[in-house]
Amino acid sequence: MALDPLHQFQVAPVASWSVLGLDIVKTNQSLTMVVATGLVALLFVLGARRRALIPGRLQAFVELTYDFVAGLVQGTAGKAAMVFFPLILTLFLFIAIQNLAGMIPGTFTSTSQIFITLQLALAVFVLVIGVGFYKHGLHFLSLFYPAGTPLYLAPLIIPLELISFFARPLTLAVRLAANMIAGHVLLKIFATFAVMLSGLFVAAGLVPLVFLIAITGLEVFIALLQAYIFTVLTCVYLNDALHLH
Repeated sequence: MALDPLHQFQVAPVASWSVLGLDIVKTNQSLTMVVATGLVALLFVLGARRRALIPGRLQAFVELTYDFVAGLVQGTAGKAAMVFFPLILTLFLFIAIQNLAGMIPGTFTSTSQIFITLQLALAVFVLVIGVGFYKHGLHFLSLFYPAGTPLYLAPLIIPLELISFFARPLTLAVRLAANMIAGHVLLKIFATFAVMLSGLFVAAGLVPLVFLIAITGLEVFIALLQAYIFTVLTCVYLNDALHLH
C-alpha cells in the first residue's frame, strides 16, 4: 500500500467525536484545510503586528505578497475589483499553502480532491454572476452576445458563449486538481525508484535521486504557478463582470 502512488490521495479519518448523538469525524483532508487557513491568518497577524520602517523577514514577505496580489488584481480587473482584494488574496494564499503542503511527507494535498477545487471554483463563479447582475442588471446577459456580432450569427455565438461561461468552474477545478495529482504521483514514483534501486547498490539509486530533486523543484514551481493561474483567472472573470464588452 505504501508503494501505491495514489495512496497519498486517500481521505482517511484521524479523529472522531460524538456530540448529541451525532458522529463528527475529522479527516486528514479537513485537518489540512484547517491548518492552511490558520497559517494564512497567522502569517498576516504576525507579519502586520509590528510594522517597522525597516521590515523584518516576515513583514517583508507579507508586504511583497500583498503588493504582488494587489498589482495582479488592479492590472487584470482594474481598481474597481480591489473591493474583492481580501477574498482574492486569501484564495491565493490558501491554494498555494494547500499545494505546497503535499510536498511534506505525511501531509495531505486537499487541492488534489476535485470536490474541494470545485467548491472553490463554484464560489468564484457565483461571485462573478452576483457581481455582474448587481452592477449591470439584465444587461449582464449581453456578455453572451459580444458587441458588433452580426445578428445572423447569434444562434451560433450565444450557445458557444453560454457553454464557455458555464464551463469555467469545471475547467478551474479540473486544472488545479489534475496538476496536483500528476505532480505528486510523479514525485512518489521517482522516490520509490530511488529507494528500490539504492537497495541494490548506491550508484543505481543516484540517477532517479537526481531526477527526484529536479522534479521536487519543478513541483514547488508548479504548486505556486497553479495558485497564480487560479487567481489570475478569478480576476479575469471578475473583470468580465465589472466591465462588460
